[in-house]
Amino acid sequence: VLFPGVSAYWLYFTTSANYTVAKQLVHSMKNDVVCKEFSIREIIPQELINYKGAIQMAFKRIEQNMVISSWTDSASSSLNYLDVNQFIEVPVNGCFKDKKWTEIPNEEIEEVANRFFSIGGENGWYYADMLWRMRGVIDKLFGGVGLTRGRRSKVDIETGDTIDFWRVILADKKNHRLLLFAEMKLPGEAWLEFVIVNNGNRSILKQTATFRPKGIMGRNYWYAMLPFHFFIFRNMLKRIAGKK
Repeated sequence: VLFPGVSAYWLYFTTSANYTVAKQLVHSMKNDVVCKEFSIREIIPQELINYKGAIQMAFKRIEQNMVISSWTDSASSSLNYLDVNQFIEVPVNGCFKDKKWTEIPNEEIEEVANRFFSIGGENGWYYADMLWRMRGVIDKLFGGVGLTRGRRSKVDIETGDTIDFWRVILADKKNHRLLLFAEMKLPGEAWLEFVIVNNGNRSILKQTATFRPKGIMGRNYWYAMLPFHFFIFRNMLKRIAGKK
């Protein structure tokens, strides 16, 4: 590798690897890692496959939604301090909130829930996907994870999964609740929650964006984003509820 620094940045911007991992991968290419000792095969016999076969098998499992976990599911290196349990309940004090709700028919509860459980990745965000992609590019430029992580499966979701630059804090399909925590570069902390609440003969889809700012920069960020939040979150809620 003639220019490892440039190559590391190229890998960082074109894959879901963070810069630290990308840099180590590039620098590791100067080492010869061809295995020449095969005595372990006498102890643990196994059928080996070549590189091309391994790649084909991986893509086949992705297409069939058979990926149980992904390395991108590990917490961002900048968030290794994160104790997931403390984020199950979203903070209230010192936070800005964007709350939106809409009524949905009781017979459409499962259909609507499946929509927000399928959000992100190749499925998109139901409204203004171009703006979401632009936010991902900006996040990458500032050293964040961007949108390149996607999601592990198009249809399945579990607590701990990643969805683009979000972390799934809670995926409660029984109670129709999805809680996401932002792993993008922000002057604060952010959560996005979807939940369906049954209220007698009607059901309500609630969508809540929460932001806990850090200092004046965090407050300025929230107010600067308000116009975008108004249009994006309002129309995203309508699409998820099935109201075109």
